[in-house]
Parts: sequence; C-alpha cells; structure tokens
Amino acid sequence: MSGTSGDTVRTSAPTPASTPADERSAVSPPGRTPPRVVSLVPSLTEAVALSVPGALVGATDWCSRPVDLDVVRVGGTKNPDVGRIVRLAPDLVVANEEENREPDLTALREAGIEVLVTEVRDVPGAFRELARVLDACRPGTRPRWLDEAEAAWTQLPEPARRTTAIVPVWRRPWMVLGRDTFAGDVLARLGVDNAYAGHTDRYPRVPLPDLRAAGADLVVLPDEPYRFTADDGPEAFEGLPCALVDGRMLTWYGPSLAEAPGVLSAALRAAHPRL
Repeated sequence: MSGTSGDTVRTSAPTPASTPADERSAVSPPGRTPPRVVSLVPSLTEAVALSVPGALVGATDWCSRPVDLDVVRVGGTKNPDVGRIVRLAPDLVVANEEENREPDLTALREAGIEVLVTEVRDVPGAFRELARVLDACRPGTRPRWLDEAEAAWTQLPEPARRTTAIVPVWRRPWMVLGRDTFAGDVLARLGVDNAYAGHTDRYPRVPLPDLRAAGADLVVLPDEPYRFTADDGPEAFEGLPCALVDGRMLTWYGPSLAEAPGVLSAALRAAHPRL
C-alpha cells in the first residue's frame, strides 16, 4: 500500500478519465522536451508532475494529485490498459512492486518499454526510490520539496513516549497493517508502534474480536484505501481512542512527505493526548 492499495480495495470513485483524441501528442511542453513518462502509482504521479513539468503523458484512474492533472488515463493500478500505454509511446513507465501486477509490467517490457519498479518498506527507502525515479525522469533534477521532506523526517525529535496501535486498512473483512510496511514505519517514527508489526503477513486479515483483544492503546483509521470516517470505523472499537488520519499523509511517498509529520502528529495527539 505504497501510495494506495489498488483497485480491489477502494471505496471512492476514481478521477474521471481524460483521453485526448491524439494520445501520442498529449503533452508538448515548450523548450527542452522532457522524457515521456507514464505513472502507475498515485504518489509517484504527484512527485513526477510537480518535479518534471510536462513529463507525464499518462497516469492511472486513481492518480488524484495534482488536482489539475490533465493526462491520458490508462486504467487502474491493478488492471492498466497495456495497449493504451504502448500507444502513448512512453520513454519510461514508473511502477511499484506492491501496487502493480508483474504480468502487466512484463507485457510492457516485452513491448520494448522501459519499466522502473520501486520497492518501499520504510521512510529512508521512500527517499531513495523517489530520488531514483526523478533522476530517471530528468537526471540531475532534485526538487526543493524533496529536500524539505527529508529534513522534516531527519529532524524529527525522539518521541517522548510510545504507544501501540492497531491500523486497519480495510473492513469486511478487517485487514490491518502487518510487517514491513511504509505506513508502519511512518507511525513508528512518530511514537506509534504497530500491534501487528510482527505478523507473518504484511496486510493480515484479523477478525474484529481479535483486534479488540490485541491490547492496543489506540486505533489509527486512515481514509484510504478504505474510507474510514467518524461514522464508519470507530464504533467497532468502543472504549479505544481512534485517530482518523489522512491516508495520503500516511501511505503516499511523494510531496506529501514534507507535511506528513506535522499533520499526522496533530491527528494522533488529538486522539491520544499522551503522545
């Protein structure tokens, strides 16, 4: 769930598709021509769009940032339209090993398209992969937001105290963060330890009675991939404080990383003042 968790676990509608009549000429920026890039990962779409203007020619239906993004839509993260991507003739497709399916990436490679696949398990890894993607899009380009985001995380004070949380990402059935997740590492750096960090699965299905009996101090409820709200989620954990958090701040690795420590910390403290 690096920046989303895919089409099979979404409740909100995707961004309306934008399909120019001539897909090949979707972008024609003045001056130096950037590489033609298709992004299959929402957080990478935002990063590339803000860092290398004019480079993106295609993105998934789930790529909602920047809000004014106007490129060809190529389907979902789990079911992209490979033919449409090939017709866009990109120089590069950026993907993620968790977000996208290997058969689709293989088909793109077999069509002669370069595919860069990211793997993100923690905050330092996110910065390494972001630098790799942006360098592939335009070598030598390092946007200011990336420096600001790195500073925001490297200068975090050591948490004064720690707490343990359950972090659901879906219900019906209930699924939570398990081992080796980017979102789990984000929370750990803010003083919140994932109760299921030692689970053998990265996103285990856990029955609600077991979640209630896990002994956690807090429940963290993001608004994506499942859109938890004040009326949908907290009622299942009566007696436990629940922090409703911005899913983009918790799960996306991109420009939102600069704001994430402050935004998430405020939401966590509002639910659990001892943090």
